[in-house]
Amino acid sequence: MTTKSAAAAARATVYGYPRQGQSRELKKAVEGYWRGRVTANALRDTAAGLRRTNWRQLAEAGIDEVPTGDFSYYDHVLDTTVMVGAIPARHRAAVDADALEGYFAMARGTQDAAPLEMTKWFDTNYHYLVPELSPDTVFASDSAKQVAEFKEALALGLTARPVLVGPVTYLLLAKPAPGVPPDFNPLTLLDRLLPVYAEVLADLRAAGAEWVQLDEPALVQDRTPAELDAAACAYRDLGAFTERPRLLVASYFDRLGEALPVLAKAPVEGLALDFTEAGAANLDGLAAAGGLPGKRLVAGIVNGRNIWVNDLEKSLSTLGTLLGLADRVDVTASCSLLHVPLDAAAERDIEPQILRWLAFAKQKTAEIVTLAKGLAQGTDTIAAELAANRAALASRTGSPITNAPDVRARATAVTDAAARRSQPYAERAGTQRARLGLPLLPTTTIGSFPQTGELRTARADLGAGRIGTADYEERIRAEIQEVISFQEKTGLHVLVHGEAERNDMVQYFAEQLTGYLATQHGWVQSYGTRYVRPPILAGDISRPEPMTVRWTSYAQSLTSRPVKGMLTGPVTMLAWSFVRDDQPLGETARQVALALRDEVNDLEAAGTPVIQVDEPALRETLPLRAGDRPAYLAWATEAFRLTTGGVRPDTQIHTHMCYAEFGDIVQAIDDLDADVISLEAARSHMQVARELAAHGYPREAGPGVYDIHSPRVPSAEEAAALLRTGLKAIPAERLWVNPDCGLKTRGWPETRASLENLVAAARTVRSELPAS
Repeated sequence: MTTKSAAAAARATVYGYPRQGQSRELKKAVEGYWRGRVTANALRDTAAGLRRTNWRQLAEAGIDEVPTGDFSYYDHVLDTTVMVGAIPARHRAAVDADALEGYFAMARGTQDAAPLEMTKWFDTNYHYLVPELSPDTVFASDSAKQVAEFKEALALGLTARPVLVGPVTYLLLAKPAPGVPPDFNPLTLLDRLLPVYAEVLADLRAAGAEWVQLDEPALVQDRTPAELDAAACAYRDLGAFTERPRLLVASYFDRLGEALPVLAKAPVEGLALDFTEAGAANLDGLAAAGGLPGKRLVAGIVNGRNIWVNDLEKSLSTLGTLLGLADRVDVTASCSLLHVPLDAAAERDIEPQILRWLAFAKQKTAEIVTLAKGLAQGTDTIAAELAANRAALASRTGSPITNAPDVRARATAVTDAAARRSQPYAERAGTQRARLGLPLLPTTTIGSFPQTGELRTARADLGAGRIGTADYEERIRAEIQEVISFQEKTGLHVLVHGEAERNDMVQYFAEQLTGYLATQHGWVQSYGTRYVRPPILAGDISRPEPMTVRWTSYAQSLTSRPVKGMLTGPVTMLAWSFVRDDQPLGETARQVALALRDEVNDLEAAGTPVIQVDEPALRETLPLRAGDRPAYLAWATEAFRLTTGGVRPDTQIHTHMCYAEFGDIVQAIDDLDADVISLEAARSHMQVARELAAHGYPREAGPGVYDIHSPRVPSAEEAAALLRTGLKAIPAERLWVNPDCGLKTRGWPETRASLENLVAAARTVRSELPAS
């Protein structure tokens, strides 16, 4: 096909769309089902209605080919586990008895069966449920969901493309099942899995699917020759099946690199590549591979992970270059639009001049359609859109919001000494122990306590003007009193104030820092029914006044036990926000770190003996390619140390991380120079404790013994068993006892019971320690 005809054939599509609905209807329906207030049929009806709404909106916007199968009650990787029949043995009976109940049991666990482990989806804040596989795993196809949702779209008269997690990525994301040797490689099951995928593809073809998308984002990571050979074999075999639709293999989040020629040569009909942040590398790689003659190229040219408007003229230039490299070039976002909010037009509190800088899922859809139209019909047909886009880009570049000279001058003046404690850990540890007077195996929590309906109502009433500030603050004081009293009675050693006043661990701080924008409706799925509203980091950052000192000091006034000051660290403030794309991330991190440093110093001056600076996103933001990691870790760890480096030796600095592959960043954890780190460990059976020990980590650590992402209450015996496992890796004088994460999403009854069991477990195991 000529370049001209390739352009004329250009169509608009997307890989996926936000699932929750305009008012988070899916969240409300699923949680209502869990509580017994919504029937299974009502939940299914709500889900079907949301799918129809999404598809119709996409089609009305001009999307030529809508995705199906991307919708999920909880997680699309869990959906894939169901599709291939890889149900863990402990959940098989529940799934057989009631598929929907069993599905949620795998996601959340039951009192008798632990859930699947949860971790981050590549370098995003989305969490997926990790498949558990073994040499004995028997796969069996179950394409009911995929076929039914495809037929729903067809019934609306739409052109649809089912989207599946690819077989190679599915196996590379899996882990050995409990009891299986840790060196078992799930990729060895590929030959067993491919016939199941072939059956699913055949079912979709029989249902009328012309194309099916197989997502292989794991191939943008560094892969061994054996893994690349596995990918080549997978698509050679899938391509050889005759009863199948045409295959579009999609990659995103980074450059495809050495996997690109493997997929380019595979007997599939199309490839989808990310041409945003990885654009130059993928463009060069595609040219080096000889292009995709006779194949379809779906170009991810609109950033699916950030919220800034696209530079349409720059994107059209890239698309023009791509026209000579494939038989047909279609236009899409760099990844599923799952990772951005639904509609910027719903944000009434953002100034109109700033609002035109923003593009959420609906606006990105419009950009995709505009680019496809401009590519197919010429730029004259989109002249008005191009003019408006140029004006929006110029407005942002010239805005005083994006440039605060005093903030930039302070960041430039930072010295190496500012990012170092005045004494090494070995010297300051004794000073801290003397000040705090804690026993072996001290107990604490991560920070937040349940956010009750009454708290949320009070916050909403304050925002709506139904109550005044005085009434609201009295409610917060009462909640802090209750949280402190409970912790004292339970026997916890280092207390927290519970964060009753905080809406979200990032948003709360963003609303008090200059340079940030907060949204009212910018919800993004983090996991299951947990949605967050990432703030928008639009300009230079500073802290006008203290943010946490007042409530922390009030909590400390209620008890003689130490109360932790609680802050969100600079890397997490970036990772869980939509960040600037007009300056390096390291520069933004330094600005945020300096603002937080002021808060840390004020907490210390107010007498706070323990200050926790949470960095759960340190691993999440780690670049997918090893070669890109040293530069990231250098500025990320410096930002943490810059935040905490000004405190006295007797002030104990904690940090917290959760649900990630910590083995990749153990050295970076060491480089943070925190005195105590708490980490997720319950679902992973203390794996992180073993990783810290193998590294020779010299500081204190609290691998979690209570999985707060499950409603089940761990018994004291279960927590004690985990604690004994932790003691095999970390000596008692450096081991803390705590939950995996904050308790904000849990209810009070399960929180009380679980923490009482946690304290009892610590007491039991402490009594087993040899006398000193």
